[in-house]
Amino acid sequence: MGESSPMVVRDVPSGKLADPRLRRATTQDIRRLQIVLAEAFFEDPVFGWLMPEDGKRLARLRRYFGIELRHLALARGRVWTTSDLAGAALSLPPGAWRSPLHVTLMEGSAFGIRISRAARLGAAIEYRHLRQRHYYVRDIGVRPDMQGQGLGSALLRPTLARCDREGLPAYLEASSERSAALYERHGFQITRELRVATSPPLRLMLRPPAPTQTMS
Repeated sequence: MGESSPMVVRDVPSGKLADPRLRRATTQDIRRLQIVLAEAFFEDPVFGWLMPEDGKRLARLRRYFGIELRHLALARGRVWTTSDLAGAALSLPPGAWRSPLHVTLMEGSAFGIRISRAARLGAAIEYRHLRQRHYYVRDIGVRPDMQGQGLGSALLRPTLARCDREGLPAYLEASSERSAALYERHGFQITRELRVATSPPLRLMLRPPAPTQTMS
């Protein structure tokens, strides 16, 4: 999404059991995780607006998330995944939320003729982005057949725990009511809704750090 991208974790019932054991992803995981994230975001409203051709969207999303993983999240932040690579959470630390220009240009190639639309949305997201020190939850996605089992919540927790330890807020953009509801359960609050032209709304969400526990 140029400078920013929406967050989505869709909760779809599944008969399989999710594996909640987490680990840090590495560059060796990129090929698998870009496929998982593309599948997770295939029906996302904002990516659907940016990539309206269903027949090309999956390939475009794989390209986008391959760049996102290799050149942004793994290079500048952290990527949490599961032992079976069923999902991923990409986050960036304080001061690193802006995409470098070369990453933005590479990601732009994934949008084809919609690149100007993506650029306008990305610029609006950057303009409204939180300026105080924070952790940025850039993307969360779970394999469709593993959704609805709390895996997205599990992937989010290491970043939120770090926020609480360091006394810093977490920030993200949610692209659907359902994903916003998930984040609200983790203490995020909507600060505003953002639209560009005919785009679906992006809900800008902020979570303050949990208060420090003191011994009585």
